[in-house]
Formats: sequence, C-alpha cells, structure tokens
Amino acid sequence: MTLSAGLLSLAAHAQMSPVGLWRSIDDESKQPKAEIRISLNAAGGLSGVVERSLQNNPNTETNCNLCTDDRKDKPKIGMEIIRGGQQGDGKVVWEGGKILDPENGKNYSLRLTPIDGGKKLEVRGFIGAPILGRTQTWIRVQ
Repeated sequence: MTLSAGLLSLAAHAQMSPVGLWRSIDDESKQPKAEIRISLNAAGGLSGVVERSLQNNPNTETNCNLCTDDRKDKPKIGMEIIRGGQQGDGKVVWEGGKILDPENGKNYSLRLTPIDGGKKLEVRGFIGAPILGRTQTWIRVQ
C-alpha cells in the first residue's frame, strides 16, 4: 500500500512539472503553432526545443533570421527556445530562465506554471517585471 501511494505521489508530482511535450497556441489565430519538448539539462535547468511546426502557412520563415545570438539564421525546428529556469523553493513555478520568440528574435525572462493538474502550462515571457509581458497557455501532448 505504501509503495502504491508513493508511486501515485511521484506521478502527480511529475505531472506538475514543465518537463514533457507541449503544444503552443498562436496568440492571434488561436490555432496550434508548434510542439516544444521541455527537458532538464545537465545543470538541472530547463531546456525547451521546437520539435515540429504545426502551421500550414508556406510564407512562414523556417529560420530565425531575426535572432541576434548563436541561433541567428538557424532552423526553427530543433532550436532551443527555452534556456535555464529552476523550480522555486516549495513552489510549482519555474523561473530564472529565458524564452526566445523565434518570430521576432527577442529573448524574454521566463516563468512557467503548470496548471489544470499539469495538463496545461502557463508560459509567461516578460522584460523587467513579470507584469510587463504576455502569457500563453500550452497544452500537454504527453
């Protein structure tokens, strides 16, 4: 009985983590945009990589032409758009990392908050204070 309770607790904790495959939703069209896999890197921080695009627009740029760092002119598929971020002590929030918007090439401070039992992820990108930014809700794929 103790073993099964421990396994259930571990499964619940894993679902409240940002680690996994997520579907991002376009702010304007409200349509699925891409799938991003978030994992833990060797240093214990987060890494989020674009696995595939879900857009059917042939005019969409396939490279990050507006990026200004090591990702400049690199393909968006396979690109690491989340770098860093750690779980706050006793919190279900991951902060301290950066997120890249490959559409405009800009990096933003990052806050990730699993919601709805870990089925959704609030992704907040901001400059300076968290109040100065925008939030997207991503949907867990697996």
